[in-house]
Amino acid sequence: MRTTFTQLENFGHSLDAPAYLIKPRGTEEIYSAFKLAKQNELTVTARGAGRSYNDAALNGGGIVLDMTAMDQILEWDPATGLVRCEPGVTLEKLWQKVEPEGWWPPVVSGTMRTTLGGCLSANIHGKNNFKMGTIGEHVLEFTATLPTGAEVTCSPKKNADLFYAMISGYGMLGIFTSITLQMKRIYSGLLVVDALPVQNLNRHLTALYDGAPHNDYIVGWMETFAGGSGLGRGQIHAARYLHEGEDPNPQETMKLKNQILPPRIFGVFPKGLLHYFMRPFANNLGWRMVNIAKYIVSLPKHTFRQPHAAFHFLLDYVPNWELSYGRDGLIQYQSFLPKETAEAAWTEVLKLSQKRGMPSYLGVTKRHRPDKFLLTHSVDGFSLALDFKVKNSTRAKMSAMLQEFDKIIIAHGGRFYFAKNSETTAETALAFYGEETVKKFKQLKKRCDPNELLESDLYRRIFG
Repeated sequence: MRTTFTQLENFGHSLDAPAYLIKPRGTEEIYSAFKLAKQNELTVTARGAGRSYNDAALNGGGIVLDMTAMDQILEWDPATGLVRCEPGVTLEKLWQKVEPEGWWPPVVSGTMRTTLGGCLSANIHGKNNFKMGTIGEHVLEFTATLPTGAEVTCSPKKNADLFYAMISGYGMLGIFTSITLQMKRIYSGLLVVDALPVQNLNRHLTALYDGAPHNDYIVGWMETFAGGSGLGRGQIHAARYLHEGEDPNPQETMKLKNQILPPRIFGVFPKGLLHYFMRPFANNLGWRMVNIAKYIVSLPKHTFRQPHAAFHFLLDYVPNWELSYGRDGLIQYQSFLPKETAEAAWTEVLKLSQKRGMPSYLGVTKRHRPDKFLLTHSVDGFSLALDFKVKNSTRAKMSAMLQEFDKIIIAHGGRFYFAKNSETTAETALAFYGEETVKKFKQLKKRCDPNELLESDLYRRIFG
């Protein structure tokens, strides 16, 4: 079992930490890593594709298990849509396996590069959370290795307490070794997408709320520089599946060649170079112009058909786009608010960011519903994700502003999602999880990890 000492970063390149990196290829090597950690008084955390915007996959001075070598699709049944995978399988590998045979993952993130182990650890949501919930709601069963060496199998009926805690538990109770998921049947490689402009925050949230029941997916883009009567303006994309018979040639539209995002613009210019040309615009003036231009272009309401991959994986259109934010990286701040308080809270947040001279460069909204997972982030309401450019010279000022945001969100009954939000404190986490939830999680941790081997920088930050 090879161990290398290296410096790891988060996806936003705003945080880094040194760690002993181990790439296990099976359960025996996972347990060997636990024994090594115990012998050397180190801690362990798992890392998938490293796509978290915060410190969930960092473990300063400890061991990090790179799970990407455990990337096999173990079983696939195209008759039922059941698939069993190792945790290092990416959404990209999964959808490319099932889509040509008329299936699609029921919940996906905005990038296809995430691993299933990481998706379950954070219990990801997609643009259809209001209808399909989180990815955990589509897991029939998983197996995991605990730090004690025990192998457990969990489902909603078997070891249910662990099932609902490990999914959403950020890898702090055990390491996933296999995951069984139910795929969703599709009858076309295309979605019907309605794009419509919204003039302010009230109309933005109303369009999400009213549009959700009539669509399979809904997501909003927010023009974050606008103020006054235009605060929160943007564009809504609502999409629905084509029913059986609506697509005259589904065998053709479901071919991978018609789904894969092209690596070049107009077949000529490599997209991998685009982030270099974006970097000069990564400042307040540049992104203000980009936001205004995008809003103007979005004003005509229109309907079109779009491949599944193109609709879902916007973050993969430009490879390494996060590098355009510069050497100090970016922070993504995401908050979840009840439908009754979202407008008031986000009005405060947007105005405060503009007042502080640190506006978000990108805003994305979604409609949500609650779920039963222990460390849930979901509410009956909405989410807003905001991207902020980091500068080392203003890092402390930005951290203070984001913690002001936390107070606003908590005061309005909100919650947070710890695949993001790198500045949230343990006090804030306790405030929205509640003492009973934290107590229950720590009891499960004591049972699964009595020697406290599983830790990450995130765990130490939010649980102390």
